[in-house]
Amino acid sequence: MKSLHAKQKKILELLKEHRDNPLTIKSLSAKVDIDSPGVLYHHLDQLEKKGYLKRNPQNSKDYVVLDKPENNIVYIGKYGMAQCGPNGSILEDGPVEQIPIASNMIRFPSSEAFIVEAKGDSMEPKIKEGDIIIAKKQNIAEHGEIIVCVYKLEALIKKFSAIDGSIYLISLNSDKYPPRHVIDENDLKIEGVVKNIMSFS
Repeated sequence: MKSLHAKQKKILELLKEHRDNPLTIKSLSAKVDIDSPGVLYHHLDQLEKKGYLKRNPQNSKDYVVLDKPENNIVYIGKYGMAQCGPNGSILEDGPVEQIPIASNMIRFPSSEAFIVEAKGDSMEPKIKEGDIIIAKKQNIAEHGEIIVCVYKLEALIKKFSAIDGSIYLISLNSDKYPPRHVIDENDLKIEGVVKNIMSFS
């Protein structure tokens, strides 16, 4: 481990050990023998700056411990939103370019990230044409999450809705675009869940 204080090493070990059942700040302080919350937060900030830890600033229990530190700037593959062939994936042909992103913008390992550029107005006002979308690669989604997917050979960004066994792909611009009912789940391939939206308008 590079340039880690003994307390930081201990904190990192405890965070890894309790990944599935995260410790409260109070419990973590006690286990590391740090009386001051300010000192503990300093060490957590240092672990984040050194690339070993990613935290959700709104939830102290929501964090990711990285096995290898990330650089301050990481390069994320940007993929096209072109139509795909049968059973195709927008990720299968490789990125069209690599985009430099500050690693602290991504609250998960950057190796799991990909970028697409939004097309059209179906997800307005939240997502506008030309916005850069950072998504986490995964093939499942929770109800209400915004996803990047391929549906009937078309690459899309939609809100995922799963209610009573029925799946719908929802456009936020609902006055103009009605929901798409997914009749056959084989027609739908979830590529990832949207985590960041970078708007330049």
